Amino acid sequence: MKGKVYLVGAGPGDPELLTLKAVRVLGEAEVVLYDRLVGPEVLGLINPLAQRVYVGKEQGEQERVQEDIFRQLLFHARAGRKVVRLKGGDPLVYGRGGEEWALLAEEGIAVELVPGLSSTLAVPGLAGIPLTMRGVAGGLAVLSGHAQGGVLPELAPYARIDTLVILMGVKARAQIAQGLIGAGRSPAEPIAFIEKGSTPQERVVMATLGEVAAGGVEVQSPAVWVIGQVVRLRERLRAAGRAVAGALG
Repeated sequence: MKGKVYLVGAGPGDPELLTLKAVRVLGEAEVVLYDRLVGPEVLGLINPLAQRVYVGKEQGEQERVQEDIFRQLLFHARAGRKVVRLKGGDPLVYGRGGEEWALLAEEGIAVELVPGLSSTLAVPGLAGIPLTMRGVAGGLAVLSGHAQGGVLPELAPYARIDTLVILMGVKARAQIAQGLIGAGRSPAEPIAFIEKGSTPQERVVMATLGEVAAGGVEVQSPAVWVIGQVVRLRERLRAAGRAVAGALG
């Protein structure tokens, strides 16, 4: 009898942001393959009798590790086990969950998606940056800042979009900023990097696109990068929040 694979999103880091279904599935799992960005609090929700397999990827090892993930998913599912593939954020947002789903489906393995709260949306919001707001930004785009084969994605199509959210863009941040400025975005445009969003270690670094392009902004990975006028709203919302807290206090 074949088992089943659950593609489960662990959210941005705060364990209270998991869905109820994710918590239930983790508690019932027999095997869990988990990524580097899944925190210890989330891992603590796994069935204590389950086999845990760390499959985090380091630079230069992505394809080798991914092939091993494919192999292990197939092995455990064919053995009839309830398998959880646990990923930070949402499995289908730059998590290669679609590739894993397709492979398993081709091999006749049942797959069920348990969506997670993507850091794309959650982390900026928790930091006080609304990605859209009437009169400020009417649209947004999400892109990967990870260079494949040393080549970044084409940036020209993103030059006129109000809000950009870039994942995995810390390492190539100066190059990305230079490309966006070259494509027409203003060097004075505000940006924010949110490091380790939704966790107690969260840190927000605010600057301009030009400062990033010049290499003058220090950031640690993992971080979500927001570009656009919505970044200016952070201080306004935080000031309003402090005023309300003071009035209630």
